[in-house]
Amino acid sequence: MSKIAEEIIYRGRILDLAREVHLMPDSSESRFEIIKHPGGAAALPILDDGRLLLIRQFRPAAEDYIYEIPAGRLEIGENPSGCVERELEEEIGYRPQQLESLGFVYSSVGFCTEKIFLFMATQLQQTQTALEPDEFIEPWAIHLDKALEMISDGTITDAKTQIALLRYALKIRENA
Repeated sequence: MSKIAEEIIYRGRILDLAREVHLMPDSSESRFEIIKHPGGAAALPILDDGRLLLIRQFRPAAEDYIYEIPAGRLEIGENPSGCVERELEEEIGYRPQQLESLGFVYSSVGFCTEKIFLFMATQLQQTQTALEPDEFIEPWAIHLDKALEMISDGTITDAKTQIALLRYALKIRENA
């Protein structure tokens, strides 16, 4: 199983689109269109009182506001923890003193290379936000039980956020 050929058919600011040919497990060849993405990092910020700090952000692809955890795209040469520290400060105005890995997820493995590294961010020190002109973000403090309810009722639809919340809930259960 390996890539035999690749043709970049679009280069963008955030992603590239490639046409690829792969050797499959049965030795046949198959063609795919793959979105090439540098990956990202996201963190579940946990306030000193135990509440979680989600954001409500306008997402043009969804044409709506989405509840999610702060996240960002990896810059060239940037490590995931550096990325998430930058994004936490930019999006919610907090600098974490401690990050703990919650693993990673592939955002849409059927056609995209994006790998998102997930963290818990604790011991938060308040700073200033630095939103981009096209970012519309509202911080939202919430208890874990309410966040899990919002997953169950379909209010939290963002995959990375659901996974981070569920992994955090499992971590709490394991440590109880």
